[in-house]
Amino acid sequence: MIELKRTANRIRQDVVRMIGEAGSGHPGGSLSAADIVTALYFNEMRHDPARPDWPDRDRFILSKGHAVPVLYSAFMEAGYLSRDLLPTLRKLGSPLQGHPDRRTVPALEASTGSLGNGLSIGLGYALAARLDNRDYRVYVMMGDGENQEGQVWEAAMWAGYQKIDNIVAIVDYNKQQLDNWVAKILDLEPLQAKWAAFNWHTIVIDGHDMSQILAALRQARETKGKPTCIIANTVKGKGVSFMENNVEFHGIAPTPEQVKQAISELEREAANLG
Repeated sequence: MIELKRTANRIRQDVVRMIGEAGSGHPGGSLSAADIVTALYFNEMRHDPARPDWPDRDRFILSKGHAVPVLYSAFMEAGYLSRDLLPTLRKLGSPLQGHPDRRTVPALEASTGSLGNGLSIGLGYALAARLDNRDYRVYVMMGDGENQEGQVWEAAMWAGYQKIDNIVAIVDYNKQQLDNWVAKILDLEPLQAKWAAFNWHTIVIDGHDMSQILAALRQARETKGKPTCIIANTVKGKGVSFMENNVEFHGIAPTPEQVKQAISELEREAANLG
């Protein structure tokens, strides 16, 4: 558990450095997703960096593609990418685009960023596993604002009706989108009841509590006959005091001075982990 927390902390540091170096990007939603992405890649998912196209690998789709720095860092930690690529984020000629591009990074399962599409893509993978008699699982992380998209609910309706139980939708519920709070733009509540109404097994957790994350993923794995939706309550900008719950950092890069402050805070947190 402590090692997972250390990994999430390193990923957050990478996110801050990458976006700071690029001078553009989406730090808030990348930081809020770090604990869940860490739990998936370093505890839950079956995958092999030596074989990114292994047919029996579990699949992860980052539907909220603007948060891809968190995934690039996880790929580096797992061995899919070299560290020297991280500072090239969003730079001309770099494979690390501002949204996932599977043509340039083989470990990516889908090119995403057009919000609302990821769950449909994930269901395609999940159904393919059923048709091919394979036992891999599919995980799709969506933004909370993304749940305002109609295509999400079309996919949710279909998955519940078809009882696709090898897919897990994860909502990064950090309560912010664009430049305001989700509840002030288009309120999602009652979110859990909505997913349950579409015949999904729903679990609500603290998306920064590693024990809750692992327990939810285990429960999802054990749930048969229906898909699972994990609604993860998170804090946008988690780990950096001046970014937490600050709508300004949805899509604004930190300045060099802010990068230093953020890294200092994260290093102190890492030291406290022991």
